[in-house]
Amino acid sequence: MFLLFPLPALAHTLLIASVAIFTLAGIMIRPFKLDEARIALGGAGLLLIAGLINPLDALATLLQDWNIFFFFLGMMTLSALVDAAGLFDWLAAQAARLSGGSARRLFFNVFILGSLISMILSNDATALILTPIVYTLVTRLRLPALPFLFACTFIADTASFLLPVSNPINIIVLSTFKLDLWTFLRLLFIPALVVISINMLVFFLLYRNKLRGQFDIKRLATAAEAIRHRAYFRYTCGVLLLVALAYIVASAAQFPLSIVAVAGAALLLAGALRWKQATVRDVSRHVSWSIFGFIAGMFILVRAVENTHLTAQFGQLLLSLSGGHSFGAVMIGTAGATLGTNLINNVPMAVVLTSALHSAQHAALPTRLGFIAATIFGCDLGPNLTTVGSLATVLWLLLLRRRNIEVSGLDYFKVGIIVTPFMLAAGALTIWLLLR
Repeated sequence: MFLLFPLPALAHTLLIASVAIFTLAGIMIRPFKLDEARIALGGAGLLLIAGLINPLDALATLLQDWNIFFFFLGMMTLSALVDAAGLFDWLAAQAARLSGGSARRLFFNVFILGSLISMILSNDATALILTPIVYTLVTRLRLPALPFLFACTFIADTASFLLPVSNPINIIVLSTFKLDLWTFLRLLFIPALVVISINMLVFFLLYRNKLRGQFDIKRLATAAEAIRHRAYFRYTCGVLLLVALAYIVASAAQFPLSIVAVAGAALLLAGALRWKQATVRDVSRHVSWSIFGFIAGMFILVRAVENTHLTAQFGQLLLSLSGGHSFGAVMIGTAGATLGTNLINNVPMAVVLTSALHSAQHAALPTRLGFIAATIFGCDLGPNLTTVGSLATVLWLLLLRRRNIEVSGLDYFKVGIIVTPFMLAAGALTIWLLLR
């Protein structure tokens, strides 16, 4: 280790803060096109080598957050295996047929389908799987692609707080603050419906001229043709229904949701191997392994900052700015989470805010719940403002580039700035009203 003698407390704090700032700046700028995982792990490694965090403390931090790591693994595996069954293609074909040949009705059906996928399989699954399916669908129907593709990425985050499992960010926050299922739904389900409605309405007004007319449904394959293996398809539907019910029971009992996700993935994998619809290698290719390095690095980084008491002071600042009232807690929490997610991504911002809010534990219950709900709300919905806010949007951009569609950060921001402030304001106000 670099440090052969103890540093004064101030110097120790400044060094840790400097490493944290440079790491977060690196995540935002991505020098030399380094991915976020390498930058986060680099920052954590520097802290360990320099002796700024105890290795045992770092290991304990990672072991303590096992639920988050296994939830990511379970959800990504589940999504890959459901896709292998052809369920998403089948749902897209059904959405097209239910639209009756109307481009506008199909547009709304994509929002509904995206909401359902986000609700049960997380926002990342919506971006990763729905985007290519919708692109293929609309190109076959000779419809303008961009309105439908923007619908895919926005609804992924807009609908990501319908249930605790709808966004991994929710698991990060709920792993620390043990909200029961009823409290989560009471505070966030209705706001989710409000912002989904606003998203659909504003997008319809924005793209209405491009969504005129009818399309020829005969250009599409039948829904039955989307099913690759009928027995595995039925098995997948049954397992997915079982997983959805288990999520509700586990959330109500405050049982680790990662165990449900991993168990569901194991059942689907067993079926895929039984009917030879996928191999372990196939599934492994669909898992974004780098996300685990990114999360691990950020957890260690935030733990080191937490040891300096800087996050506690940040929490006290938020509490002070809120005036100790639920309205201030919701508004300040939402604004802070939104700003942070669009600077450093929503995963590290959720970790920072979760750590900071420990100092709000002594506040009145409405104020404390207001901060927790606002953290989830702001970190889930806030990324719709820019392309750097969430992993789902980053995945969406990569999928578009593979299809020779370029959406610049400015192009995305021009859409985000129109709809996101309305959703944030309406959703935050709804949360506050539900707290009263």
